Amino acid sequence: MGNVASLKLPVAEQIKQPAKTKQISKRTVKRQAVKNKKLNKVAVKSTLTRGHSANQPVDASKIKLPSVKLPKKTGPLRQLGKHEHLMHYNRLVCLVALVNLGVFFLGITQYNWWGSEGIVLGAIANIVVINMTVAIVMRQQYIINFLFWLATLAPTSWPLSVRWTLGKVYHFGGFHSGCAVAATAWFAVFAGSITYQYANGLPGISLGSVVITYALLAVLLLIVVMALPANRARFHNNFELIHRFGGWTALLMFWMQTVVFINDQKGDSTLSNALFSSLGFWLLVIVSVSIIIPWLRLRKVPVEIETPSSHVALAKFNYGVTPFPGSSMTISLNPLAEWHAFANVPKPGEEGYRLTISRAGDWTGAFIDSPPSHVWVKGIPTAGVANIEKLFKRVVYVATGSGIGPCLPHLLAQEVPAHLVWSTRSPRETYGDALVDEILAVEPNATIWDTTESGKPDMVKLAYLAYRYFNAEAVIIISNQKLTYQVVHGLEIRGIPAYGAIWDS
Repeated sequence: MGNVASLKLPVAEQIKQPAKTKQISKRTVKRQAVKNKKLNKVAVKSTLTRGHSANQPVDASKIKLPSVKLPKKTGPLRQLGKHEHLMHYNRLVCLVALVNLGVFFLGITQYNWWGSEGIVLGAIANIVVINMTVAIVMRQQYIINFLFWLATLAPTSWPLSVRWTLGKVYHFGGFHSGCAVAATAWFAVFAGSITYQYANGLPGISLGSVVITYALLAVLLLIVVMALPANRARFHNNFELIHRFGGWTALLMFWMQTVVFINDQKGDSTLSNALFSSLGFWLLVIVSVSIIIPWLRLRKVPVEIETPSSHVALAKFNYGVTPFPGSSMTISLNPLAEWHAFANVPKPGEEGYRLTISRAGDWTGAFIDSPPSHVWVKGIPTAGVANIEKLFKRVVYVATGSGIGPCLPHLLAQEVPAHLVWSTRSPRETYGDALVDEILAVEPNATIWDTTESGKPDMVKLAYLAYRYFNAEAVIIISNQKLTYQVVHGLEIRGIPAYGAIWDS
């Protein structure tokens, strides 16, 4: 198996105007440009294929990355639109914020929610629960799978620009974060409003409602603060516990607050009639069912674990579930503690699936060093970012290390023509001969870069080279956060569709 080394991308010949020629026809210029483009493609392909025969991995030692020239960047405005801070996830957060600000403005100006005769607390409460419902439902596994299914219905005959945008479906978490923050902000407004109502002796609010409201507001604020990217990264285990137990506590308190508030507001109606006619009540039912469903599929299952090296564990499951390629499952050693999601690797024609677990922290380290005989699983297989491959005619998968895990099921399924670029240290020693041979069996021309022998490559150039060689429409990268953002941004500002995880969960 070769090591990746040096792909030299020749620069196309430039069209030069002879000194004595005053004018070159537009047709001649166009013909020359088309010719140059074809020459470049041939040169790229010959560079990648030189030195190895068909059905052999690309030899790393033949790839000269320093000589590769990336295409020019797009215009400043298009580059700005591809910036990390303006990715679709953040755009959705901003959209949610603008919609809620619009509702707030209408509440003040048109609907007079804060009038001299009192405050329309019911309307404010409904806005809180609507935002919270959207935030919770957008994390529901069935909804996630539906969104991916809907987005990937587009045929590959549609314009690439449309499919490029549809491929960003995995940024749906922007709705979750935006609506969660909006719900908390509205709830703070609600807390201030009922305080004013109660302090001024206006009807419809009891002391119990005020107390529960402020207790719930404190829980919501704690969840939001811990979910901030910096805190989530620094205190990840605490974030998980607070997000889970704080979320359950908040749901219980929402039910308490809703019942008490509706009882205060019901007037001459019975409590049951007031509840059943309340929008907030039914939305809380939806939220509760959404949260409960994954836990109804909680089970402890046996697992066979192989550790080809101290860096990785290959876990095999066969308990009656064979997930679809490109999905993930969450596993845990303690269902009330940490849960970790890993990409499923089903093998065509076989029941069950595998997980590739690399050493990335205390939990994975303990899993590799002391392999368990059983683990907990819950929920259903859930679509991941690489499922957007269906939108394209040909794709390049770029993986580093155990990022091969999410790529492998797509290579095995062979639903979309794909070329693999895998950068990792000592692949056979780290992941075992069986896994590497399985990869080469379905992708014999894979570009495998052994970082132990060749050092770390410039992944943007390597991805671009494979993209040109394979005549792909998109690049999908599975790597660490820093490198993923680097490759996605580095390609997209040059007009190449690129996709990778956004670490929003």
